[in-house]
Amino acid sequence: MEHRIIVAGIGPGNPDFILPAARAAVEGAQVLVGGSRALADFARHGQETMTIRGDIAAVLAFIKEKLQKTHVVVMVSGDPGYYSLLDALRREFLPQMLVVIPGISSLQMAFARLALPWHEARLASFHGRVPQPEEISYKEGALLGLLTDRTNNSRTIPLRLMELDWPPSAELHICSRLSYEDEQIIHTTLGEASAAPEISHGILVVKA
Repeated sequence: MEHRIIVAGIGPGNPDFILPAARAAVEGAQVLVGGSRALADFARHGQETMTIRGDIAAVLAFIKEKLQKTHVVVMVSGDPGYYSLLDALRREFLPQMLVVIPGISSLQMAFARLALPWHEARLASFHGRVPQPEEISYKEGALLGLLTDRTNNSRTIPLRLMELDWPPSAELHICSRLSYEDEQIIHTTLGEASAAPEISHGILVVKA
């Protein structure tokens, strides 16, 4: 039988939030690929591992080599379907070689913490990219869920939104370290964001 790549979403970070199917795949893996934090949390003695860093081509080459002998489990944070290594895997391997186990995304976690339904929210990422204006433009009653990074953070993004006609009074919820013991959620407004701590690599929820 042809070996498969099992892409396992491991949730927002805290191991309590990984789905049982993903945990079983990770624990049963002979070859395990993931970020350094994920490997520190989940790798077991005897597993062959590779750390995902900046060289994605090297990671893909490692996976291709190991597939000749066994299945390979690739851990991705959050849910594999939202800005993860799954894109690169689909470009390199046929879809039928991939088995994807979903996970709880940081965006899901943020909306859950705020007790906010998110079926009408627009989701966008400022993590290593900048959304097009139409993705994040103001509309009455709008709700946004946004990924951030070091450059596009809890202070710079509110300025960008106000340039796109979002009112300074719009609610801003700055979420960081979700699911961990030091989780923090700051409730403020776009206009007051500059007075709040600067948070990168988190989630912003903006409500008109």
